[in-house]
Amino acid sequence: MTESLIDLRALLVEREDFEGGMVGRLREGLAQGGAQLRALKDILDTLAKRLAVAAPPQQKKMHLKLGVANFFLGHMRTAVEHLKQTDGPLAAFFMGQAHVALGQAKPYSDDAADTTDHFDAALKAFDKAEKSGYAAQLVQLQRAGVLRLQKHVPEAKAILVKLKDAAAHNAEYYFQDGAVAEAEGDAPRAAKQYERALDLDPRHTGALFRLGFLNDQQGNDHEAIGYYERCLKYPPVGKGALYNLGVLYEDNEQFDRAADCFRRLAKADPRDERAKLFVRDAEASLTMHYNPDDEQTNQAQRMVMEVPITDFELSVRSRNCLKRMNIRTLGDLTRVSESQLLASKNFGETSLDEIRAIMNAKGLRIGQSLDQGQQYEFRYRPQQNLSPEEQATLGKPVSELNLSVRARKCMHRLSITTLGELVQRTADELLEAKNFGMTSLTEVRDRLAQYNLKLRGD
Repeated sequence: MTESLIDLRALLVEREDFEGGMVGRLREGLAQGGAQLRALKDILDTLAKRLAVAAPPQQKKMHLKLGVANFFLGHMRTAVEHLKQTDGPLAAFFMGQAHVALGQAKPYSDDAADTTDHFDAALKAFDKAEKSGYAAQLVQLQRAGVLRLQKHVPEAKAILVKLKDAAAHNAEYYFQDGAVAEAEGDAPRAAKQYERALDLDPRHTGALFRLGFLNDQQGNDHEAIGYYERCLKYPPVGKGALYNLGVLYEDNEQFDRAADCFRRLAKADPRDERAKLFVRDAEASLTMHYNPDDEQTNQAQRMVMEVPITDFELSVRSRNCLKRMNIRTLGDLTRVSESQLLASKNFGETSLDEIRAIMNAKGLRIGQSLDQGQQYEFRYRPQQNLSPEEQATLGKPVSELNLSVRARKCMHRLSITTLGELVQRTADELLEAKNFGMTSLTEVRDRLAQYNLKLRGD
């Protein structure tokens, strides 16, 4: 039997008031699919027209409806603007949630306002909601979430301890408890709590997203995609779910689906330039041919290129000459000509023959990269005599940069695990990685700048 659609127009247009109990009906209606989302957009146009001619008391009620409806559509900035024009506990609560969403959007959007400002505004809104009579337990759980996002994990945990008995059957409680566990590095416990949240509320998008993210980190693409896709069924859809799902679709060569995800992002927030670039990347990939055998061959060749010269038995004269020229790998030898080697002091035909034999044994030849237009450049060598502070910075794991999924996967493919390893790479080397474009490069550069570091050649 087909489920009858909830009449959203009757809910938002025909009724003058909009109360907390009606939010659940709105959410249920939007979960019924795309037709309901299209209906809501038409309803918003109707409400906007009525707002223009309504008396002040009615205007506040319409601003509340418009604010909550835009929240569920994912238009958080518009939701905030409407909710500012009204009052009451429901408006304050959704104002807080909208600011949380904007704060969390920062890693996915270059033009998002300052994260700290959004989280501070969220706390103020939740305080106002509780003082004006909104359900205290729900407000406290949201407050714990904001504190955790602000890195105040002990304070968030203290709130959850107080609510443990009273919130034993609340999905939001288990989600927040799982998020605290994840912040403390206990991923298995976090996953268990997220699953408990879904047992109580299968539509809890926060728990769905975090389970998708945890699987994403472990390389379980199929499971991650499943959780992210479930997120899309229950508005509001967060930017993180669309970005991460789009990247996973790309990695699995489902470029049409990836493009759809990025188009949704660009449409929801026209100021999101990153989303527009991702759309273009995904659409371009639809016409590109990718051969995994070619990639495997290229990867094997790159590994040979990185073999150090010290692995071979060379004469002292040849070894000293290469050291003076800062040539350390077989790849370096492909980017220098024989005449350049011969121009070095004490390097003659005997040394040249010695190097040729090594290169031939590996299927390489001196200067072969020059045929492809790659001029030799001295490779970056880590500086010696670094201070303890500089050594500590370069030894930090690359995960501390909090990169987006796309950039993080590039680090994994290139086996880059520390900041020191990252700054030895050039921009061109990073851009050669699959699905890594200028947007990801800008992100990496910005994050490195926070540590006063740059890529080699920048």
